[in-house]
Amino acid sequence: MSHYPDIKPHHAGISVPDLDASIDWYGRMFGFELESRVFIDIIPADVAFMRRGNFRIELFQLQGAAPLPADRREPNRDLLTHGNKHVCYAVPDVVATVAALREKGADIVFQKTVQGTAMAFLRDNAGNLIELIEAPELWAGDHYFEDNRT
Repeated sequence: MSHYPDIKPHHAGISVPDLDASIDWYGRMFGFELESRVFIDIIPADVAFMRRGNFRIELFQLQGAAPLPADRREPNRDLLTHGNKHVCYAVPDVVATVAALREKGADIVFQKTVQGTAMAFLRDNAGNLIELIEAPELWAGDHYFEDNRT
């Protein structure tokens, strides 16, 4: 018996300046679908849960929230600030995925091979960093995004 809690990834939370624009962006770029939208008084914030397969993103829009600092928009500079850095999505082919996202207007930061693994960084419509990593082996069997949409 394990001494660790039984856990599975559920969601990543992202603060954005325009909830409607971000709902549209995550739907167009990655196929996330709006699962629910609520106002949470205790924060207070407008919140949207978007889902793709078993994974969700939780988008928050708060009045008076500070914009993302410039350093947080650059992958290597962002590491100079403690805290969560980015969400990473595995893809079967980084080159093809980046080309398709670029065609849709995505803000691609860079695309390269690091220690033999193809990867890329892009920014969402609010400047938040997203990593893509090539992991075709995940498509050989079961994987977390059950619906297989690309």
